[in-house]
Amino acid sequence: MSIRHLLATTVVGEFAPAAHTSLAAGGIGGSGRAGATVIALVGLTSVVVGGLALSRSRRGPGEGRVQALVAAAAGLVSLVLSAWHLALTTEGLGSGQGRAGAVAGAALGLIGAVLGGLALARSRRTA
Repeated sequence: MSIRHLLATTVVGEFAPAAHTSLAAGGIGGSGRAGATVIALVGLTSVVVGGLALSRSRRGPGEGRVQALVAAAAGLVSLVLSAWHLALTTEGLGSGQGRAGAVAGAALGLIGAVLGGLALARSRRTA
């Protein structure tokens, strides 16, 4: 079998539809659930760090600024990855593709980004 024949079979033949189906069904991180779980954990981390930054920002100006930036960044990452995961999966909730975890990651990421933004705004105030 020549290289040309092998490449033509791989690109046009039997393997291309199977690769497309597995990519669409898997989402981020292989099985779907693993990637969605990581996304939800990143969102949860942003909520926790954002809450800590918000409580620290009440102490005085400049306090908790780094934590606020981390919370906002982690929240935005969780939002983007959740949207990407939801775009890659094809079936509904309960299908094992991790859509529920991605939705939870989006909600937690949004909350974490808002908490980080509030803490950042509070840490900039002088009095």
